[in-house]
Amino acid sequence: MAMNRVQFQKGLSLPDFLQRFGTEEQCATALESARWPDGFHCPQCEGTRHSVLKGGSRKTFQCSHCRHQTSLIAGTLFQGTRLPLILWFLAIYLISQAKTGMSALELSRQLGVSYPTAWRIHHKLMQSMLEREALYTLQGSVQADDAYLGGERSGGKPGRCSENKVPFVAAVSVDEQEHPIYARFTVIKGFTGLAIADWARTTLDKKCQVLTDGLPCFNGIADAGRGHVVIVSGGRKPKDLPQFGWVNTVLGNLKTSLSGAYHAFKFRKYAQRYLSTVTYRFNRRFNLATLPMSLLRAAINTGPRPEHWLRSAESSC
Repeated sequence: MAMNRVQFQKGLSLPDFLQRFGTEEQCATALESARWPDGFHCPQCEGTRHSVLKGGSRKTFQCSHCRHQTSLIAGTLFQGTRLPLILWFLAIYLISQAKTGMSALELSRQLGVSYPTAWRIHHKLMQSMLEREALYTLQGSVQADDAYLGGERSGGKPGRCSENKVPFVAAVSVDEQEHPIYARFTVIKGFTGLAIADWARTTLDKKCQVLTDGLPCFNGIADAGRGHVVIVSGGRKPKDLPQFGWVNTVLGNLKTSLSGAYHAFKFRKYAQRYLSTVTYRFNRRFNLATLPMSLLRAAINTGPRPEHWLRSAESSC
């Protein structure tokens, strides 16, 4: 039996990680290189000439042109943190290398920090994944299906109307050989034509062709100006149809990830973050060794996300 090149790739071992990022100085150097790969650029005026001010635990850069001062972590996801960078880097490593993800409770044990601290780290990094994933659109041939987080409550409404279910669209773009290229899970308000049209405009390329099982709401794809192909199931569920093989696979990965990593979480409030972390890892499955640096760059570009913002959810997810 042939070895699966995704499952058996080398990745980044813990000894290798500690050799590269085992000290605060190494982490600071890596953060500076990732933030300014071509050298310092002033966030105020884009000037490159600067001086480094001494004092404090981290570097402070002063622009020689406008005199604006900025620290190494200012304007990034790490802004305001009192934790050593080495703990942040270790969290990035653990979360990015865990195949099924990692809960905040497990993260607190691994890092040796309190649960509230681990929760903030976890949600900040998940938010970085979410915002990074939102930049990409699906192209070419796309398989799409309706799905839900949660199940029916005892005595509650049955089926799609259950108040304990969060609706989302699962979609996977595939190439000409039917190999998966990119996946997206997107929370929507409900399976209506208007909601699907809004989803299509923000998620799908204008030239793509979308395969669905004929659920009436998916007519919103055509209303949004995207190609729509309906697969007549003949009474069979999408999971039994070969045309939906890869979207069913990523939904299976989602189920395995959530059940393997979390005992429980507030999926109604933070659904999009948890969904985006699964697709973030899936979409970079061939580059396991580079995932930590990829997530570091995402954290740098995300910007400050304080706890009150993270917990608001309505504006952040």
